[in-house]
Amino acid sequence: MASIFDLLNSDIGKTLINGASQQLGQDQKTTTTALGAALPLILGAMRNNAKTPEGAAGLLSALGNQKHGGGILDNLGSILGGGGIDDDVMQDGAGILGHVFSGREQNVASAVSKSSGVDMGSAMNILKVAAPFIMGYLGKQTRQQGVSNQSGLGSLLGGMLGGESSQQQNMVERLLDSDGDGSIIDDVAGMILGGGKKSGLGGLLGGLFGK
Repeated sequence: MASIFDLLNSDIGKTLINGASQQLGQDQKTTTTALGAALPLILGAMRNNAKTPEGAAGLLSALGNQKHGGGILDNLGSILGGGGIDDDVMQDGAGILGHVFSGREQNVASAVSKSSGVDMGSAMNILKVAAPFIMGYLGKQTRQQGVSNQSGLGSLLGGMLGGESSQQQNMVERLLDSDGDGSIIDDVAGMILGGGKKSGLGGLLGGLFGK
């Protein structure tokens, strides 16, 4: 099972980074840092939601939609090329974020912004691009692995997070539960950047940049 770290280092991940960088007007290193923050936060929120039977059923239903069957992975070059990112992709991303983060998108965008240095608008756009990408990958994996219940979904999400610690997951949950005053966003951003960790959220950026 490929983790999100492996996925970002793959050819698909490089296409995502290159395309998002061009479309959002950021250099590739900054885009990589922002995606390295956004993707695990989205996955962590999905795993948090999937802890309840209702949340797991809702996510499995969304992943069963043909729109999230993995086709986006095969068409990233065209979706992120040309004159702009497809409006349908951005709208789908906004809808996914609203469902996953339950109105806390600004908190999450703040964490991505602080950890990568991009402005809030760019951070939100990174999240909108990342969300359909994750859903497409998860949708493809659920089909290939025959995932159809809460337990299987939890294992799939945990595998993609690649050894994320309970402390890191708690930080994600606190971010989603916060009142938006920014009191924990610096802590979350620090957790993402990792302080020398080599696994979980903290190990992602060092791995991508060869540190």
